[in-house]
Amino acid sequence: RMKEGQEAIYYITADSLAAARSSPQLEIFRKKGIEVLLLIDRVDEWMLSHLYEFDGKPLQSVARGGVDLGKLQDEEEKKQAEAASEAFKPVLEKLKQALKDRAKDVRVTTRLVDSPACLVVEEGDMSGHLARLLKQAGQAAPATQPVLEVNPEHALVKRLDGSAHFDDLANILFDQAMLAEGGQLDDPAAYVRRVNAMLVG
Repeated sequence: RMKEGQEAIYYITADSLAAARSSPQLEIFRKKGIEVLLLIDRVDEWMLSHLYEFDGKPLQSVARGGVDLGKLQDEEEKKQAEAASEAFKPVLEKLKQALKDRAKDVRVTTRLVDSPACLVVEEGDMSGHLARLLKQAGQAAPATQPVLEVNPEHALVKRLDGSAHFDDLANILFDQAMLAEGGQLDDPAAYVRRVNAMLVG
């Protein structure tokens, strides 16, 4: 069922129904009452590499590229997002530096409502879900870095500005976003150390 003014069919691929339903990338779509296809079958990733539209509407992943809701997002919301991005620019630059070996880019997002951060991939890059499927099948996946999108209204993200633990917080945000999308951490012990340092700090 398409919402009036909806210009694309949105979908998300995940390892399980629970992971798809709880994905941070769905937050703005849930807020707007936009239905998103939850695709959890292994064949779905392969199918979507060959299927670009359905019934005249383009198929668009909610976890890829920048979110453009077109007519479903009013001008005031777009202006607020631009202003937030501009005001947050100094912190973004520090985040990019702190995560230069892990994130392709860091930017302010419009797709998050309740979560502090999420990972997305640029158009043309392989999704994290597909990379995990290939790894499970014993195949090598191209080494591509995700983009970290942050929600400047979230309390954890607001703590970044002026924090003495900036790098630790930046990496915690990245690791939490990785876990939220169903990924696995390269160094779980480092994540635990960082979180514990924040809890007792």
